Amino acid sequence: MEHVILVDTHDQPIGTMEKLEAHQKGLLHRAFSILLFNSHGELLLQKRASSKYHSGSLWTNTCCSHPLPEENIEEATQRKLFQEMGIQVPLDFAYKFIYKATLDHNLVEHECDYVFIGQFDGVPVANPAEVEDWKFMDLTSLREDIRENPDQYTEWFKLIMRHPEMSGIAI
Repeated sequence: MEHVILVDTHDQPIGTMEKLEAHQKGLLHRAFSILLFNSHGELLLQKRASSKYHSGSLWTNTCCSHPLPEENIEEATQRKLFQEMGIQVPLDFAYKFIYKATLDHNLVEHECDYVFIGQFDGVPVANPAEVEDWKFMDLTSLREDIRENPDQYTEWFKLIMRHPEMSGIAI
């Protein structure tokens, strides 16, 4: 069973808990979101596998997950990006934010989310256990689609796309 790092509102670790239990109880834990852009400024999106225990078949950022209790966040980003998308690229920390969102299956996502940015011009090798589909999309079209079809995107990704830091992201 995978465990997450529980944190306080200052992002200080206060313990660990099994991932599903943390989502059932809505406890604040550490997470990360990765956004990879190609050289045309398009964002690589993934459609989460329908078998995921929450937010299945929804479009989201390139990769997102949680660091394991014994791993630092940079190691975790590289591990999950390769596991989900078959990609290894340098990443830069952009910002972090805390959010709380109600999800399907009576789960609550309450995360201190570290957002990382990188560049990738290749073709991902998506893990079908994690990813159902992928595509590159320009930010103008993406923001318009999120406005028109919000139920097709994950809650955290909609927050990332509205975050003030996103307007200053250098691609």
